[in-house]
Amino acid sequence: MLSENLPPKAHPLEKLLRTDRLPHIWCPGCGIGIALNSFLRAVKKLNLDPKSIVLISGIGCSGRASGYVAFDSFHTTHGRAIPLAMGVKIARPDLKVVVFSGDGDLFAIGGNHIIHAARRNLDLLVICINNFNYGMTGGQLGPTTPFSSYTTTTPYGNIEHPFNLVHLTAAAGASFVARWTVAHPIQLARSIEKALNKRGFSFIEVIAPCVTLYARYNKLGRPPQIIKYLKEISVIEKSMDSSKADIKIGNKIFVGEFVDVERPEYVSELYRVIREKSGRKIDSLVR
Repeated sequence: MLSENLPPKAHPLEKLLRTDRLPHIWCPGCGIGIALNSFLRAVKKLNLDPKSIVLISGIGCSGRASGYVAFDSFHTTHGRAIPLAMGVKIARPDLKVVVFSGDGDLFAIGGNHIIHAARRNLDLLVICINNFNYGMTGGQLGPTTPFSSYTTTTPYGNIEHPFNLVHLTAAAGASFVARWTVAHPIQLARSIEKALNKRGFSFIEVIAPCVTLYARYNKLGRPPQIIKYLKEISVIEKSMDSSKADIKIGNKIFVGEFVDVERPEYVSELYRVIREKSGRKIDSLVR
């Protein structure tokens, strides 16, 4: 029998977490923890200094992530994670700025911001947890709820067509676009590594059905069944046309990396103009 006096085993990512704030508030089986784990494993794999990273989130279940990481972080108002992230990146272009938030926060009230951040090719990594509903406030219809599926506000089935997030961000001008599910944590971590090393706007969608509300209303089963379901319906495609990656009930979900291109980046161009017009060294503009 193991001794009860043995010290608890340290979490492998303990140095990147605010352990005093654990346990987290997410529901048992929620995929947000898997996505956050993949992000932190990517940071660890790249051996990034926690002081070089800022994590910013909006309102919603995913937004709580900013309180659990051992980085400088901001938990902003609803839909305003990207404007704040843009301000941080312009003020401190030496930092890696990451937005970790949900589909409702980023693509409903915050939809205008993400479109223009992608258009400008602003040097941000946006990790969007797509759980197909507003999980924190009762499971209501959101901008990514699949057509004909059920939520608390669509008891007869959703009649609105959802956004195809990877196509929307690709069309707006993102330099890197990927999609994985919480059943693909290793592939997700690898894409996050690529995005952290890339200069420009990177967007990664993480499919993580809300286990408490959306999954229950649509009879997807308990967390183990949801993971199995996601593995069965996912198809990994390389360089696929993002316009064909719609998520529809009964269809396969296409996952993988859709866009990986090089374009002039907004903050670099901004500082180039300042440097050329003012004659000041770039270092003098960065604290």
